[in-house]
Amino acid sequence: MNLPLLLLTLCQGLFLTNNVTFIAINGLVGLALAPSAWMATLPVAGYVAGGAMFAPLVARHQRTWGRRRSFQAGLCVAMMSSALCAWAAVSRNFPLLVAATVLAGYYNANAGLYRFAATEIVAPEFKERAISWVLAGGILGAVVGPNLASATRELLPVAFAGAYASLVVVALLALAALSFIDFPPVAQASAAQPGRPLREIVRQPVFVVAVVGCAFGYGVMNLLMAATPIAMAQCAHPFDRAALVLEWHVLGMFVPSFFTGSLIRRVGVLPVMAAGVVLNAVCIAVALSGVELMHFVLALTTLGVGWNFLYVGGTTLLTQAYRPEEKTQAQAAMDTTVFAVMTLTSVGSGALITTSGWTWLNLGSVLPVAAIAVALAWLARVRRVAAARQARGTA
Repeated sequence: MNLPLLLLTLCQGLFLTNNVTFIAINGLVGLALAPSAWMATLPVAGYVAGGAMFAPLVARHQRTWGRRRSFQAGLCVAMMSSALCAWAAVSRNFPLLVAATVLAGYYNANAGLYRFAATEIVAPEFKERAISWVLAGGILGAVVGPNLASATRELLPVAFAGAYASLVVVALLALAALSFIDFPPVAQASAAQPGRPLREIVRQPVFVVAVVGCAFGYGVMNLLMAATPIAMAQCAHPFDRAALVLEWHVLGMFVPSFFTGSLIRRVGVLPVMAAGVVLNAVCIAVALSGVELMHFVLALTTLGVGWNFLYVGGTTLLTQAYRPEEKTQAQAAMDTTVFAVMTLTSVGSGALITTSGWTWLNLGSVLPVAAIAVALAWLARVRRVAAARQARGTA
């Protein structure tokens, strides 16, 4: 691994430290401050809704400022929004908490592009591994995030205010690492290479399936993960156990990244994504079988691995759908869709877990998992038909 890729992997790890800490505490702080229980996960929803809202702006900044300056701007916003979250917790201001997490969505949308930037600092034949390795940086978040939330939740007189404040330091570390990475210039559309209209890009079957795999895979993962701390509290599990479950979940999300890229090159992207669908189904089955600690650990770990196969696979598929001068708008279109689905599942997660319970939350996950399976089967058929036509044309 070259030094720029290693530093970008570190930045991804620090980004996931921020995300996992947010996931571990936002629902609980929201539950303590919200006027109604169903609004508990609105701070979680605000973070991803902000990502959807800011994704087009981030794409514009990436084109205008370049990768590094845009990423650095995202980290500055991360520091400001974390400080606002801490103040919201201290002042018991729920609207400010939600507004601060929406603002943090700019960082979410920005850092979500690390995986695409990784393909630009390695040789083309290593792009799958670069995506996989950068996402493997999430292991740092898996270990540090839950433990940071536990260690700093009583750091200040108000519960979890210290955890939010500690994320300012996390962002500062990422800002320092980014200053040593030189990214190639972002390709621009020109008269000679104007690029296709976005409507033409998004109609491609490979684009549709890439987005469905990433968006629904992330949506199911978010639906269950955001509700897990609340569900475990409802089942009388202490916060330390919820932090343990989240740690195993995020390890499941990112440890497979050490081999997912190589696996895709060996067996193909669609079989790997299909394996992700199967693992999501296993997660739902385990979650429905009981609410002991091991049920949560096994279900959320399996969910994490399934997400990894779908997300790395979907990201790899997307790189086949655009030309260099089209990448910022294509990437923004994918991430806007992903964040929009995550917003819906974040709101739905809080509503379902507080009104219908853990069982119905898991049953509701069956439909998006089935939709991914149908999309993968459709793309496989499209490719078989195209290959058969090509074979007849060359015969």
